[in-house]
Amino acid sequence: MNIKSNISIIAIFLLFFLASCSNDKKTSDAYGNFEVKKTMVSAEGNGKLLSFTIDDGQMLQKGEVIGQIDTLVLHLQKEQLFAQKRATLSGLNDIDAQLSVLDQQQINLQINKDRLDRLFEAKAATQKQLDDLQAQADLLVKQKAAIKTQKIRLYDQVKVFDRQEDLLDLSINKCKIKSPIEGRVLNTLSREGEMVAIGKPLFSIANLDLLDLKVYVSGTQLPFVNIGDKVKVFIDQNQEENQKLTGVVSWIAETAEFTPKTIQTKEERVNLVYAVKIQVINDGRLKVGMPGEVVFPKLQLNDNEE
Repeated sequence: MNIKSNISIIAIFLLFFLASCSNDKKTSDAYGNFEVKKTMVSAEGNGKLLSFTIDDGQMLQKGEVIGQIDTLVLHLQKEQLFAQKRATLSGLNDIDAQLSVLDQQQINLQINKDRLDRLFEAKAATQKQLDDLQAQADLLVKQKAAIKTQKIRLYDQVKVFDRQEDLLDLSINKCKIKSPIEGRVLNTLSREGEMVAIGKPLFSIANLDLLDLKVYVSGTQLPFVNIGDKVKVFIDQNQEENQKLTGVVSWIAETAEFTPKTIQTKEERVNLVYAVKIQVINDGRLKVGMPGEVVFPKLQLNDNEE
């Protein structure tokens, strides 16, 4: 009798243990993989990669120079621009010389006019002589105005050269390859000595201090998931145990989609789900692509109340 009683107790214990194990496996509300916000860095200049000293996994600081695109053509264009600017400025010197001559002619005409006015008052000069002298003075004024217009036009050309110089300086500066953010290099897509063009990807980089766990929740779970909620995140420690982390819901999809094939069963292919991203601080244990699980406290609370 005692043997049967002991067997019954053991059987009940085993059933309870199996049931608790089964419940433990279903404690998580959603499953997914860790993602990272990746930045793709592309070339901003055309030419040969003279230097490009990075490797996959290398840590970079924001603004750190890690490569150089050949700028010889740009520097030659800048020298040509300088020559055109010097030629234009020499034209300004010629204009200033012409204006000086006209100024002196105006002075001489004014002296002659004053003398002729006195002769006219003494009736020793005619009205025609006065009119001719005034016509010469008016012509000099118009000539000076025309030359000043040319001078303004040349100054405008110099301003155009200055702006072209600024553009060349900008292009030369963009040939320096810099890291746009602080982070770790994920993939190197170009090598030193290769020809690159504007827009060609050079490398990808990401800040791995903060990762996103992307999971999918059903329509019935969605009301209990809100942006800003603190949630429990689990990652594998071994085949039987998990490691616990804390995350914050940062994004919820606006529209539903079919359950991704990577995480669905055949029976669930017709179900619609909503994508949810959870930000998790990476203390070194998280890796891109690693699977993770999440527990939503509000959802667990609702299940307990039911």
